[in-house]
Amino acid sequence: MSDGPGPEPAPAADGETAARPVLSLALVSMMHEVHAHSGAVYLLRPDEPVLEMAVHAGMPRAFAAPWERVGLSAPLPVVDAVCERRLVWVGGEEEMARSYPRIAVVLPYPFALAALPVATERRVYGAVFVTWPGGRPPELTGAERDRLWAACERLALRLERSAPWSRAPGPEEDMQASSVAGAATVAETLGSVEAVRLVSRLPYGLMSLDLHGRIGFVNPAAAELLGRPAGELLGTSLWASVPWLNDPMYEDRYRAALISQQMASFVALRPPGDWLWFRLYPSTTGLSVRVSRAHSVTEPPHGARQTGPGPSRLMTISQVLSLAGALTEAVGVRDVVQLVWDEVAPAVGSQAMAILGSQGGRLHVLGHRGYRDPHIVERFDGLPLAERTPGTQVLSTGVPAFFDSRAHLERLYPSRHETPDGFAAWAYLPLIASGRPVGTCVLAYAEPHVFPADERAVLTSLGGLIAQALERARLYDAKHSLAHGLQQALLPHSLAPLPGIEAAARYLPATHGMEIGGDFYDLVPARPLAAAVIGDVQGHNVTAAGLMGQLRTGVRAYTAVGQAPHEVISSTNRLLIELGAELFASCLYLRLDPAQGRAVMARAGHPPPLLRRPDGKVRVLDLAGGPLLGIDASAVYPTTEVSLAPGSLLALYTDGLVESRGVDIEDALADLGALLADAGDQPLERLVDEVVRHSVAARERVDDVAVLLLRARDDG
Repeated sequence: MSDGPGPEPAPAADGETAARPVLSLALVSMMHEVHAHSGAVYLLRPDEPVLEMAVHAGMPRAFAAPWERVGLSAPLPVVDAVCERRLVWVGGEEEMARSYPRIAVVLPYPFALAALPVATERRVYGAVFVTWPGGRPPELTGAERDRLWAACERLALRLERSAPWSRAPGPEEDMQASSVAGAATVAETLGSVEAVRLVSRLPYGLMSLDLHGRIGFVNPAAAELLGRPAGELLGTSLWASVPWLNDPMYEDRYRAALISQQMASFVALRPPGDWLWFRLYPSTTGLSVRVSRAHSVTEPPHGARQTGPGPSRLMTISQVLSLAGALTEAVGVRDVVQLVWDEVAPAVGSQAMAILGSQGGRLHVLGHRGYRDPHIVERFDGLPLAERTPGTQVLSTGVPAFFDSRAHLERLYPSRHETPDGFAAWAYLPLIASGRPVGTCVLAYAEPHVFPADERAVLTSLGGLIAQALERARLYDAKHSLAHGLQQALLPHSLAPLPGIEAAARYLPATHGMEIGGDFYDLVPARPLAAAVIGDVQGHNVTAAGLMGQLRTGVRAYTAVGQAPHEVISSTNRLLIELGAELFASCLYLRLDPAQGRAVMARAGHPPPLLRRPDGKVRVLDLAGGPLLGIDASAVYPTTEVSLAPGSLLALYTDGLVESRGVDIEDALADLGALLADAGDQPLERLVDEVVRHSVAARERVDDVAVLLLRARDDG
């Protein structure tokens, strides 16, 4: 680590300290120390969990447009750096795609990134990220790490020491860009006129672009190829001055060159039929561009296309791509609501939001965030769609509504002032999926907010993305509710009391798929002896759950007519085959006789139970058994008799409790046995929770988990 900061100057009067570009100078210095080519400083807002970009250097700020404002739950390097107070390192595009896919979607170029918190022991002020072009070593050196940490610590101390005398620093200019501009002015004054003449005489086109795509030099050949006088091109953005280059695909090549610091090229059609070849040579101060005719092109090359009128701008595309990636992660309606709050609201500067839907001709509030008084929003739940409110009108008509002030809203909806929500501007976005409105997204702003045409277009586009996510989520929730209801109906609501037996059970569905599965358990009170069963039907879907219910019913029926344990298993096996489900099942069946201190067991491919004796010793029961149910109609299932003295504990389970990737099943059984030995005297309800909590496999929930604990007691 380098030495700490030197003595700070005394605070200046009249806000001079705040006026100094503290953040930009610190960022440029940090980039210089580690030879990074771009970076940004974020500050944590004091009034909400949001990071705001205060200064950006080395690249056009538009490249980072989707992340100007980010919530502290967004999966981004700067957020992880702040929340976990650590250095986050992403060594290249493949690692970026794995760890932060949303960034990789918007910026799919080879570059490395480091993010660090700006914090003291007492307070977090924000975060910094810096980037390097592709081709650097895949890891930071120790010296680079030390320099980055030291720079962030110095910046945090400056912010801490300036806080008592001045406001928090606001957005600042890119000092690196300013220094480059200054250097360019000096070079122009002292530059060689003959060098300019030399370039002007070259037969092919040459241009220079700054980091923002503005033309700083263009020779006559390039101006002729572009079809514009050189005087009209200088100082303008290439994409704006040459309409047929105003295409996101060409801008993407420009971004790729700047971020990767590698040469990029593209072929573009100059109407009506001339193809031009553009080669972009980047540096940390801008790009040199060579333009020539692509004589070999006889048809549109792969990836090239003629631009239509008014293509979307770069920032809009980046925002939509990033937020689209976020919304694809939503599963249920709650996920959609949370993602809109975490990702969309910070990006557009909204301080509250609500998602509205309809059912049975009435408005329903599907979720909301940010409202000081939630009852204000919930009062609209169940409102007839015939009522004239902004939410019902937008949902019914599919036409967005924007209100830049409370006066604007109350002028169009006079009764709206009866339920003020504390906000001053609103955007009501129709959520349209498959050509029909499925809901309304309400974005509320704390201050009056004008919605210009381009912002309305972006918000309306986001509404379409939210609508698709909401439609999928509502379908998932409906299926999940149906599946959950089926699962609840098929499993026993409570365990039937058995004489001489205390029991406790737990069931956890797998977290993959529909959260419904084929694991089952049951206690069957029958005369003269009761029975217990646990089983696992292959699969985690409605089919598996339905088949599980049929098997459980079959076991109860065969037990009720007095079949012996091996007969119950054999009959259940034949039932499964006759049903023609083409699914297999494992099963363990016990005939319990606590009065005689014994249990008779039959096993069909099921994991062996564990027995804890009254003295606390635990062993895995080595039971004879037959194949899985559903394979061979003539299979034989032998039985094993086990001593079951008062105080003995039997642990029955499905494989989801003990099978985990990277953990040997023998080790898992040994851990379970050790737990039962140490904690087996606890009440069963507490013990069964401990068993589930202790299991690595149960925490991962890759498979369904069922546990049934049986303890013999002396009722005499």
